Amino acid sequence: MRLNTRWRRRFDRILEKVLADLPPRIHELLDEVPLRVEDYPSKKTMRELGAQRRDELCGIFTGIPLTERMPSLPFELPPFVTLYREGILAATRELHGRITPRTLREQIRVTLLHELAHYHGLDEEDLEELGYA
Repeated sequence: MRLNTRWRRRFDRILEKVLADLPPRIHELLDEVPLRVEDYPSKKTMRELGAQRRDELCGIFTGIPLTERMPSLPFELPPFVTLYREGILAATRELHGRITPRTLREQIRVTLLHELAHYHGLDEEDLEELGYA
């Protein structure tokens, strides 16, 4: 799905609602792991992750998980989470046939929590068991 201004605004409004409804602890995490929102991943990111289409990625955690950090390293890039509008919209449509505010809100929430879980060292298998795959 190619985004137009209407869909971008709609997505961002729903994202703001999702963020407002998150518990305080998640907001504290977002202070440690900033959130970025882009329409789609770069070609480089797609290559690195083996993605064929730019709408197949909903989000990505970039950085070193807490479980792998080494205090002796003098400098490491800060972690962050990126959500991809096109991927989230495509996943919502695939799962439900159409995009409703409720299903879009749930997909944004699940994607955000999924990527934040990577910050805490959970892998895809762990997340699948928890229902956040």
